[in-house]
Amino acid sequence: MEAIKNYTTHVDSKKRITLRGARFSYYHVKEYGNGCILLEPRELAVPAEISENTLKDMDKSIENFKVGAVSEPIDLSEFGA
Repeated sequence: MEAIKNYTTHVDSKKRITLRGARFSYYHVKEYGNGCILLEPRELAVPAEISENTLKDMDKSIENFKVGAVSEPIDLSEFGA
């Protein structure tokens, strides 16, 4: 893959770097032991709807609850509940 930009940047006093003309607002960062850093663009979006699989899982969970196929109660007292 050919680079479309090639420039030098530096780490500022708050350990940040500046990306010139960044095309995205959010990036996923992977830092490797050899010093390489990989930035993958991310677009944060609200899902349009709940997926079909999630709805099926929710329906199955309610069916199990109604017939009493549930786990033992969880003690949340250590969390102040």
